[in-house]
Amino acid sequence: MRKKNISLFLLSLPTAIWYLLFCYLPIFGIVLAFKRYRLIPGKSFVYSLFASEWVGFENFRFLFLNPQMGRIVRNTLSYNLIFLLLGTVVPIALAIVLSMLHSKKVQSIFQMSALLPHFLSWIVVSYFVFAFLSTERGIVNAFLLSVGLDPVNFYQQPGAWPVILIIVQLWKTAGYTMILYYSYLLSVDQELYDSAVVDGASLWQMIRYVILPLLGPMIIVLTLLNLGHILSTDFGLFYQVTRNSGSILATTETIDVFVYKALIDQSNFGYSAAASLIQNGIGAILLILANYGIKKIDPDRGIV
Repeated sequence: MRKKNISLFLLSLPTAIWYLLFCYLPIFGIVLAFKRYRLIPGKSFVYSLFASEWVGFENFRFLFLNPQMGRIVRNTLSYNLIFLLLGTVVPIALAIVLSMLHSKKVQSIFQMSALLPHFLSWIVVSYFVFAFLSTERGIVNAFLLSVGLDPVNFYQQPGAWPVILIIVQLWKTAGYTMILYYSYLLSVDQELYDSAVVDGASLWQMIRYVILPLLGPMIIVLTLLNLGHILSTDFGLFYQVTRNSGSILATTETIDVFVYKALIDQSNFGYSAAASLIQNGIGAILLILANYGIKKIDPDRGIV
């Protein structure tokens, strides 16, 4: 028995070390949010951190008193709420379609086509988007010219980017989430479907009364995990795909992009640490409250 425990311990050790180094150890960086960090020549990061001046909540005041922060927070929340809704509905629909395909070859092609964008970096995706939207050689503008319409400079049209970013986000992420839901459907007893067919259930009734209730636990878990990042956005999507165009910041600038620019322009690490602390703190509170509410409704649901 002891030998078995040692084997399990060694098996889990690499994962435990990874979490310790990349998830728990960086928590020490919270101190940066309350300091005006200055790198002392010839000294280490830790020494410079302790020697830097304490500024209390000064870094937080930079965020809250900035006149642009209202628009930036609104953009961040709006995009995340849309991503949360469509990022649930679309993958579930794709997973149901995939589960109802009878041809294994078609299933494989469908899975590969949907999952491939997940493995592309945002740099590569940004070039794909530019190939479509470029004013001079973009596919969209080439089509507009072919039908006698004027080309559109998308990188100076802020009103078009909410739709563009939502489409790109779904294209890149929906396939991976679809696989999660599909793998869960594969574990369902086939007799449930057979019983529904025997009882004369239509396709919509089978989806509504059989498939969706079965996916309920997975939907709740993924939704709760996404709530923890409600104030965080994918930096690559909002910075790389938009090519950092200043003309469209009104609809594309989020908290992460704003903090990055502040860090580059002013080299103040405290701003970045303060913003991350707020983002993760609020996300953790929402996650705990949402999980508590779900457990009150149904004790068997929720994460913990």
